[in-house]
Amino acid sequence: MNRTLYDKIWDAHLVGERSDGNSLIYIDLQLLHEVTSPQAFEGLSLANRKLWRKDANLATPDHNVPTNNRDLGLKGISDPIALEQVTTLNENCALFDVEQFDILDQRQGIVHVVGPEQGATLPGMTIVCGDSHTSTHGAFGALAQGIGTSEVEHVMATQCLVQQKAKNFDVSLGGELTDGVFAKDLIMAVIGELGTAGATGHTIEFNGSAVRSLTMESRMTLCNMAIEAGARAGLVAVDDITLDYVNGRPFAPKGELWEEAAAYWETLVTDGGAVFDSKIEIDASGISPQVSWGTSPEMVLPIEGVIPHPDRISDPVKSEATKLSLDYMGLNPDQPITEISLDRIFIGSCTNARIEDLRAAAQVLKGRRISKNIKEALVVPGSGLVKRQAEEEGLADIFLNSGFQWRDAGCSMCLGMNPDQLGEKEHCASTSNRNFEGRQGYGGRTHLVSPAMAAAAAIQGSFVDVRKFL
Repeated sequence: MNRTLYDKIWDAHLVGERSDGNSLIYIDLQLLHEVTSPQAFEGLSLANRKLWRKDANLATPDHNVPTNNRDLGLKGISDPIALEQVTTLNENCALFDVEQFDILDQRQGIVHVVGPEQGATLPGMTIVCGDSHTSTHGAFGALAQGIGTSEVEHVMATQCLVQQKAKNFDVSLGGELTDGVFAKDLIMAVIGELGTAGATGHTIEFNGSAVRSLTMESRMTLCNMAIEAGARAGLVAVDDITLDYVNGRPFAPKGELWEEAAAYWETLVTDGGAVFDSKIEIDASGISPQVSWGTSPEMVLPIEGVIPHPDRISDPVKSEATKLSLDYMGLNPDQPITEISLDRIFIGSCTNARIEDLRAAAQVLKGRRISKNIKEALVVPGSGLVKRQAEEEGLADIFLNSGFQWRDAGCSMCLGMNPDQLGEKEHCASTSNRNFEGRQGYGGRTHLVSPAMAAAAAIQGSFVDVRKFL
């Protein structure tokens, strides 16, 4: 029988099927951070259980850590709840003998940056984390999913997860991306087409010439936001680009083990003639730089677009949602995207904080200064190793000379769980993945863009087509 990539990974990890329609699947790797792990560790302690496989867990703090004064370690965390969570992670990792890249370790960073960077993320794996954007790791041909805290404990104790098998969704992206258009624009265009519920109950496999030409870092961006289309996970088939990225990384197999693993990983592609439950086709060559304007990732437009008028939307639910979004965002119907003035700029997050992302932003900023109306502009690398590399390449100097702040690794302004937050009614060009009400701080107004677009917006003080700066 011809199988999809998802089917192959699922079948290889299926432990058993239950009478209620659910299945039990084996989990190869669990990534842990300070927010969703404390209750899980506590549950193990109360039940006097040990980790089923301690070497199948890797931890690092990311959500709550401050992005400056990193040399102070725990003393640099002023918020008592954040401090307690990071301290508790330290204690739990020591108690259960879990490997952790702590706040002072240069390898510390956002879990979805650290896993691939270290080679802990490998093709064909099943990967879970108590974080929605675990789908990032699907770029490696791995089945990666966000789970809840009770499930985190279940995986710790049993190395298995109860789950219902998803349907298969083929998102075929043909053509090639043009200059100034990036993976972030590609996935935002997909979400704009599908909506935030379009892939509910499915695992997306991204296919097509535009996907095959992407680097691994760009593929991670693509899969990172598959969850925003309603999908359980996103996948990209294994190819030479995948193997070249993984080879030689610290946790990756070496020598004969590498040869054996690579031979298996090369089979992790969808068979010809395999049937998908759903499919869409998009010509990537026709996509422009994208900007989200509302309070949902599906509220997205090309840079040339104008804000929709709710009175001209026939669907009453979408019309009302548009009205509410316009009110929250302080925007007007028929307002051009390029007339949205900005207060802050954020380049970072598990979507866009890798070295490739920083290079793209720096290319736009080199020799230029940010607009005077920008109150704050942050660049937050995805890990300490990304930070070091960016400094070695001179990217940090470009950011600093342009007027950006250069910070330490962490989730930062992606979400309002650390000191980096928006003020009420402030507009932010953000390279993160969610633009919900209050996502970046109470009353904050988030616009999702690529790193290059964020850099261009910082220079202009409002949204502008980045292609004018290239």
